[in-house]
Amino acid sequence: MRIYLLMALLIAASIVPAMAANDFDRCVADLRDQALEQGIDESVASQVLAGIKPLQRVIELDRSQPEFTRSLRDYLEKRVTEQRIEKGRILYQQHSQLLDRITRETGVPGRYLIAFWGLETNFGSYTGKMPIPRALTTLACDQRRSGYFTDELIAALRLIERGDVPADAMKGSWAGAMGQMQFMPSVYLKYAVDADGSGRVDLWNSVPDALTSAGHLLKSLGWNDGERWGREVQLPDNFDYSLAQGLSGKRTLSQWRKLGLRNAFGGELPQADMQAALLLPSGHQGPAFLVYDNFRVIMGWNQSEFYALAVGHLADRIVGAGPLQTRPPDHEPLSRETVKALQAALAEAGHEPGPVDGILGSGTRSALRGFQKEKGLRADGYPDPESLSALGVD
Repeated sequence: MRIYLLMALLIAASIVPAMAANDFDRCVADLRDQALEQGIDESVASQVLAGIKPLQRVIELDRSQPEFTRSLRDYLEKRVTEQRIEKGRILYQQHSQLLDRITRETGVPGRYLIAFWGLETNFGSYTGKMPIPRALTTLACDQRRSGYFTDELIAALRLIERGDVPADAMKGSWAGAMGQMQFMPSVYLKYAVDADGSGRVDLWNSVPDALTSAGHLLKSLGWNDGERWGREVQLPDNFDYSLAQGLSGKRTLSQWRKLGLRNAFGGELPQADMQAALLLPSGHQGPAFLVYDNFRVIMGWNQSEFYALAVGHLADRIVGAGPLQTRPPDHEPLSRETVKALQAALAEAGHEPGPVDGILGSGTRSALRGFQKEKGLRADGYPDPESLSALGVD
């Protein structure tokens, strides 16, 4: 899992040159010193870091997050597949007793745990082959997020020191995430649970440990017992799209109902005080979603609206819900250079999008909505050709 890799997603787009060997060696020596200062045993730090070499592939992958380089349609269709839905349903039944116990302990329904499991590692079938200490050392020596990955490296060394996993068996994703639920080392240390009574936490090989740990993590992030992630909705004709302000634009379900929103099948929304935000991830042509506080909790696991939508939708499908009523359009995603040009043009027009980083995040969408409304365009926050043309972006 890319948990707490939140701000690491907000990155510059260019690939940096490989660090010179001497500079990397000096960086590794400094990392060793920092580990010792934080109480890591010298023999562990020296053994793990001795002769370690950078992995340039890790840097390349760090610059190409799929949540920001694919359309919603492409993203969902590659992740919420019929095969994954069917496998999830089988595992949901197979582990029903374990899931019921986790729900009693944490309030997190089992369908969400199965959905996370499916999205992170295809239900444990692929947990990653990157050597974690080497990958984290590479990222710690990359200036972009050195501090974050230094802390994660030291957490990994602590896991090795306390005997959770040998250094040579500590393998996972390019970003340092490990086990069936892809926990970062710091999260492994803080939230992983020995649920099977083996005497140690094993997120690679123990399904009870992995799923229970995920439940405890989601509880710690603020999961609201008894609430869903959100729902697909229909918008009325002549809807004021500037009301779709992303996660910052919350209203009660009753208020959205008064504005004419209906559920995905055309029925009335509940009269309720539960807060919900309206998302239009593909603009006015795509599906619309009202998302609740648990959607934000899911984004505490991975700071991507696409990811959180995939978790919620897969969880619904596992317990029998059908496909989305409005299929996301087959939009070609904008290149990072085009998004950078969009951001620069918005700033020039007096609508501050935040960092010019090539990522179409909430700040950029909010700024675009403001520009669209000012120019009399459909203010859905989506960079359609008309909006790009108005901004002078090719």
